[in-house]
Amino acid sequence: MSKIKNIGILTAGGDCGGLNAVVRGAARMADHMGVDAYIIHHGYAGLYNLVDTDHLVKLDESRVDHVLSFFAGSEAGHSRVKISKIQDPNKYLRILEGLKKFDIGGLVISGGDDTGSVMVDLAEHGFPCVHAPKTMDLDLQTYSVGGDSSANKIANFVQDIKTTGRTHNRIMIVEVFGRYTGHTAFRGGIGADADCILIPEIPVDFDEVYEHMKRYYMRRIIESDVKSGTYTIVVAEGMTDVSGKYIVDEDAGIDAFGHKKLFGAAKYVHKQLEDRMKEDAEIKKFLRENGMYVPGQFEYPEIREVVPGHLVRSGGTSAFDVSFGKQIGAASVILLLHGITGVTVYEVSGAEIKYMPTREAIKRKLVDLDMVSFYEQLDVCFGRKSVSFDPIFTEVFPENINRYY
Repeated sequence: MSKIKNIGILTAGGDCGGLNAVVRGAARMADHMGVDAYIIHHGYAGLYNLVDTDHLVKLDESRVDHVLSFFAGSEAGHSRVKISKIQDPNKYLRILEGLKKFDIGGLVISGGDDTGSVMVDLAEHGFPCVHAPKTMDLDLQTYSVGGDSSANKIANFVQDIKTTGRTHNRIMIVEVFGRYTGHTAFRGGIGADADCILIPEIPVDFDEVYEHMKRYYMRRIIESDVKSGTYTIVVAEGMTDVSGKYIVDEDAGIDAFGHKKLFGAAKYVHKQLEDRMKEDAEIKKFLRENGMYVPGQFEYPEIREVVPGHLVRSGGTSAFDVSFGKQIGAASVILLLHGITGVTVYEVSGAEIKYMPTREAIKRKLVDLDMVSFYEQLDVCFGRKSVSFDPIFTEVFPENINRYY
């Protein structure tokens, strides 16, 4: 067992549900194992400036009472800082001096791929640390806390937006976070019975989207006794066009890790569909036949795009993410105190704590295209011609089932 007396807990990257559960789980386990836990506020920025800090918040029993797992965001605060890019040749020595100042012998770090890449860098420079996977993007090799909460929020948001869609016979487009993968759009869209889900993994053929939209939209209005209908599209911010090019606002700039800030996918989808509608004589005929056409004012269905943005990161946390967050936070402390560092907690299953090298954990995981084809059989549009689903049958026995609870 390690002789570590104090540990530091920091969170970094994007905020999301479950982070406070990680902090609470880590602090409680540290207390149980006779170790003091301290918050290193403001993520890696706080770690870099630790040597100049006068006081750290100790997560004793009373303070942990105020770290509420249900609330999204992080009591520890965040920043997006890449340590290796700090313009200070003594940056690693400075961090070491800060840790020595507070006698902190190891770090529990919760974050996504960028946060994990910095943790790998720190581990290679001799800093004992364990990574608790966190990202609503779900693009790590492990499950990451925050994913379930964000998918639920997206699903609820898309369901709610259907009321305004039906009232005005609108096509509604909801753009959500996810960077270069479509996990949150995929899961949230499926959860909301979205008609169309556009994700980075599949270059979009807008002719396919348009034909699917027209078929569903027109049928719903024709079959409605009050001539009411809508069509919903969930689009990931990292959507690509048919050539595989990302749809980005070139003026949005890049972040601290060199990633382009993705924005504008929903607006692009809007224009693609609207351009096709304006040239489609069948649309005007349909509106006339159903009492909707008004010359110069309502000559084609209205399209609205909505970007919930940080709303899907905020508010409450799902019970699953609270449970998982506590598990990986607490397990990170156990690993750290047993001298197992430079790793990412994968799962706690009974008495077994599973982990993997963080360098492997942060490799990008894409949406499984077999699952996409599965849902295409249920007539969800993914911006391409439907691909047949070929099932493989596997019998699973209880002892081989992964359990998160």
